[in-house]
Amino acid sequence: MASVIGKLSALAVSRASSAGVYGDGGGLYLQVSATGTKSWIFRYTLATRSREMGLGALHTISLAEARRLAGEQRKLLLEGIDPIEKRKADRRAAELLAAKAMTFSECAKAFIAINKAAWSGKHAAQWPSTLKTYAEPVIGHLAVSDIDTGLVLKILKPIWSTKNETASRVRGRIETILDFAKVSGYREGENPARWRGHLDQVLPKRSKVRKVRHHPALPFDRVSAFIRDLRQMEGTAPIALEFTILTAARTGETIGARWPEFDIDEKLWTIPGVRMKGGREHRVPLCDRVIEILTALRPTEPGSAFVFPGAKAGKPLSNMAMEMAVRRMNGESDPPTWRDESGEAVVPHGFRSSFSDFAAERTNFPRDVVEMALSHAVEDEVEAAYRRGTMFQKRVKLMAAWAAFCLTKPATSGKVLSMQRSAA
Repeated sequence: MASVIGKLSALAVSRASSAGVYGDGGGLYLQVSATGTKSWIFRYTLATRSREMGLGALHTISLAEARRLAGEQRKLLLEGIDPIEKRKADRRAAELLAAKAMTFSECAKAFIAINKAAWSGKHAAQWPSTLKTYAEPVIGHLAVSDIDTGLVLKILKPIWSTKNETASRVRGRIETILDFAKVSGYREGENPARWRGHLDQVLPKRSKVRKVRHHPALPFDRVSAFIRDLRQMEGTAPIALEFTILTAARTGETIGARWPEFDIDEKLWTIPGVRMKGGREHRVPLCDRVIEILTALRPTEPGSAFVFPGAKAGKPLSNMAMEMAVRRMNGESDPPTWRDESGEAVVPHGFRSSFSDFAAERTNFPRDVVEMALSHAVEDEVEAAYRRGTMFQKRVKLMAAWAAFCLTKPATSGKVLSMQRSAA
């Protein structure tokens, strides 16, 4: 390197026009190309290797700035660091940092795109919808690496008490996406949305804040009479409702039932996890009356895959069909003929409560067996960890007892009425 530094002047730099290099000292040179463009270069030797490093064009880097940059490179050389390799490493680090700066919204879209093929249509619709409504306004634009507990709580606290079911799902989805981001290399550290040992310390348990909406339920000792009157109606909906009552199923599980789910010889209905509220497969033992219903409805030639088809070809019974059947049974009576203890008209989902009350008051079956029959999730995490079985044989006896109770006073034979005049 030249021993003299600062040999060039601003005037000399501006007037330089012949192609070549003009030394300022200390390894800094002004380079003029054949076309007249001017730029700065820094020449140095490290470990007997001579190198040339570009510092920028004159129209961007002034003489003073070029001298400052050259000084920084000389300091690196004193430490045995190659300035060009250092710049390459810095650029790689910056590119990596930029890659890790993927936003929460981008991560959510990537995760959903990978997994939605395995989800039900409802599940695939709910994921982006809930995240767009609750999470993205707060953290959607932020890098996943920057999301912390405070931001997660900012999303959850406003809805934790008023919309707890939704809030719990949002929390779980945020946790899943942040786990996905960590595995993908976009963030590090603990997941700020995890519940156990973290958010459970600052948010009340779901059981403490959840407002349970009780569906109007018929007293269990009137179910037999209800079924007696229900059998006087024609159409798909009344048959589907009797099936729902006797299996203690959710109405959505009934209307979505498909023939491949049933093993009539084994008296078994296996509902796949994608159709269950809890996402887990549920096996339902079937009583003789349900087998009669299925046998009568089973198509003799290819047709709808649904056990309870709707008015439109290839579609199941509508969500409101069974409820409308109950309304027709009540007619114009005031108070309703079929009502709960408060006088409110019963709804199909309420028969699950009728079943639960019957099991509690008229049988000795343990609560766990009843909860399994209803496919309820286990709230207690410790209990859930130890409950591995499905208590199926006990549930066979429970459902048989329920059917016997419901069918003690049938007014008609067990005949399944025609569905030609559909009540759907």
